[in-house]
Amino acid sequence: MVKLRVKATKVNRSNRSKLYPLKFKPIYKELIWGGKKLREYFNRDIPEGKRIGESWELADLPNDKSIIVNGPLAGQTIRQVISKFPLEMTGDKNFRGPFPLLIKFIDTEQLLSVQVHPDEEACRKIGAGVAKTECWYIVQAADGAVIYKGLKRGVTKKRFEQAIKNGTVVDLLMRIPVKAGQGYLLPAGTVHSIGPGILIVEIQTPSETTYRIFDWNRVDASGKPRPLHITEALASINFDNADEKIEAVTKGDMVSCEYFQVCRQKSAEDSPMPLKAGQMQTIVILKGCGVIKSSETVPVEITAGDTLLIPAIYEGEMRFFAETEYLKITI
Repeated sequence: MVKLRVKATKVNRSNRSKLYPLKFKPIYKELIWGGKKLREYFNRDIPEGKRIGESWELADLPNDKSIIVNGPLAGQTIRQVISKFPLEMTGDKNFRGPFPLLIKFIDTEQLLSVQVHPDEEACRKIGAGVAKTECWYIVQAADGAVIYKGLKRGVTKKRFEQAIKNGTVVDLLMRIPVKAGQGYLLPAGTVHSIGPGILIVEIQTPSETTYRIFDWNRVDASGKPRPLHITEALASINFDNADEKIEAVTKGDMVSCEYFQVCRQKSAEDSPMPLKAGQMQTIVILKGCGVIKSSETVPVEITAGDTLLIPAIYEGEMRFFAETEYLKITI
C-alpha cells in the first residue's frame, strides 16, 4: 500500500498559497443503461434525452484526464498540476502520476451488464488489461433495488461455463438488496452487476478493463448485441471467493483495502471541520453545501455533487451551511 504524506520540513512553503481544493469538469459517458439521476439529484446541466451512465469526477487515464475548473490553476489537467507540485500535492516528491484512483458517479436506469475486472495475475495470463478493484457507495436506491456481487457457494468454473452457454449466469450470482448509505468493496475478480434505479459513487483503481459476461439479451441502437468477453472473463474470475462476506458497511471507516480508504462523514450546520496538512485526500459531497477556506487561499464553495482534491500541503477548514454528508477518500 502506497503511503502519501507530506514531510513538512521538505515542503516549499511558498507553494502553499498556490495550491487549494481543486474542482474538476465532469467527463460524461453516455451508455445504453444510463439514466437521468445526475440531472435530477445533483442539478447537473445535462441535455434532456442523454442517458448518462457514468460521470467521471476525477480521472487521470490516457484518454480522459480531469481538467481543473476553479482558481488560478483552471484549465490545467490533474496530471499537469501533480507533475509541477508532486510533493505538495501528494506528499511524495518523486510522484509523477497517474493519479492512482478513478472516481465516478454511476446511474443505472437499466441493468448493468454482468461483468468482471481482472487482477494483476489475470492481466499477466491474458497478456492485456489493467487490474481493477472498486468500491460502491449507494447514494440513492429505488424501492426493491438490488446489486449482484460475487458467486453463490460451490460455483465452479465448469458450472459457470455451462451457465454461460445456457443463459443462466444470473442464477449463480449473489443478489443483494441495497439502500442509500451502504458501501460495498468489489475486489478484482468479483463477478458483478448493478440493478436499475441506483445512483452510486464508485471509487476504483484507474482502469477501464471490463470483461462482459452477459448483457441481459439486449441490443444497441443499431439492433446489435454488445460484444462479450467470455475467454478473458473466465481467466479473471476468482472462483475461490464464492459466497464471500457481503455485508454492507454503513458507518465509520466504510471500506479499507490496499489501494484506498473510504469514510462516510456527516456534519451539522455551521459545524467546522478542520483540514490538516499531511495527506492528500478527495472529498465527494453527497448532500448539503458550504465552503472550504484557509488563511492563504481564496474560499472554495462546495455543494452536493462536488468532488474536490485536497492537496497534501493544504491547511484550512470546511464549514457547512446545512447538514452535510460526504465521503473522504485517501490513498
